[in-house]
Amino acid sequence: METILDKIIAQKKETIEELYNRKEELETVTRNIKKRSFLEKIKQSETLAIIAEFKRASPSKGDINIDKDPQEQAKMYELYGADAISVLTDTPFFKGTYDDLAMVRETVNLPILCKDFIIDKIQIDFAKAYGADIVLLIAAALEDEKLHELYTYATELGLEVLLEVHNEEELERALKTDAQLIGVNNRNLKTFEVTLETTEKLAARIKENGRYMVSESGISTYDDILKVTSSGANAILVGETFMKASDLESKMKEMKVSLRAGIK
Repeated sequence: METILDKIIAQKKETIEELYNRKEELETVTRNIKKRSFLEKIKQSETLAIIAEFKRASPSKGDINIDKDPQEQAKMYELYGADAISVLTDTPFFKGTYDDLAMVRETVNLPILCKDFIIDKIQIDFAKAYGADIVLLIAAALEDEKLHELYTYATELGLEVLLEVHNEEELERALKTDAQLIGVNNRNLKTFEVTLETTEKLAARIKENGRYMVSESGISTYDDILKVTSSGANAILVGETFMKASDLESKMKEMKVSLRAGIK
């Protein structure tokens, strides 16, 4: 049975063809020269790091905040303590663009993650050109050979890689790379069901391998924060909760806890 991930990847192949047709743009877009390292931030941090996401829509939730201005939101994220900003650049399913990425880059001095379903080097080229410091690679979307190829390509360009997994098999594959940032997606990309037990289940293996863990999806309350922090998360990635927040400052400050907050 075709999953949502299958549909996204099938559509992504069309997007890649369009990017190759736009390749000349890469020569005219200002490249991101200054290095902003999220990895160095979390190595030194005694608090849970926050990757705040600019996300207009998603396949599971539909429109989230379709008219929100990326620069306005990014300014608030930086002001209220975000350690990095994630920007969705997938258009068909998430209504994001590389222009959103560029606008956020112009606005903030934080590391920026290009959040997309990357299956080709051209997407990494565009991410870099439009201002990303970090790219997302999703184990579920890539065979081992392609995963290693794209990881190597991104790091050779000076980008950091957030390598995303959502089960034990994908984690073992991820640990065969040198990726220091392992993202645990609490949302199953094949069913889109969400449970924080995914973070709890995979945490020990990530930590014993000396990697840094980012818990993604399904995080909206202080109890959620305590749960992922006690599991050993170094950072969280939050989109929908922040995009819908009526009091963004309070919500972000609630999540900025000591890394010892969940330890009993």
